[in-house]
Amino acid sequence: MPQSKLDRVHRAGEALQQAPDGISSKPFLLETLIPTPEDGLGAMIAKLEPGTLTHWHSHPHGQILYVLSGIALVQCDGGAVEHLHAGDCIRFEPGEHHWHGSGATTSLTYLSVQAAHEGTAVTWFEPVNEGDRQ
Repeated sequence: MPQSKLDRVHRAGEALQQAPDGISSKPFLLETLIPTPEDGLGAMIAKLEPGTLTHWHSHPHGQILYVLSGIALVQCDGGAVEHLHAGDCIRFEPGEHHWHGSGATTSLTYLSVQAAHEGTAVTWFEPVNEGDRQ
């Protein structure tokens, strides 16, 4: 039986949870908007306090990150750190190593859209170090 349209509605705040341990420099909150199926598209909102950086990671089908509020720091492997503001958007290529986070004195809220491949939407790597942030 097909899913009813009402079952697909997401209510603000109903899926707010702590991000998994070991993926960032500080804890942060995630709100799942669209759960990511085994081989499909998912979306979430992330809420980071000042000074929170994700670890290096990649997505098998890439990622779209849209800044809702605050200032985002983003960096792709081998590139410069970029600053994004509310309304800015970046697309990370499939398999591209990158990280993103909030500035030292600013919080950050962003929308993330990514797809899974064989059940994996993200692969996590090492933490960001000062030498990376050039």
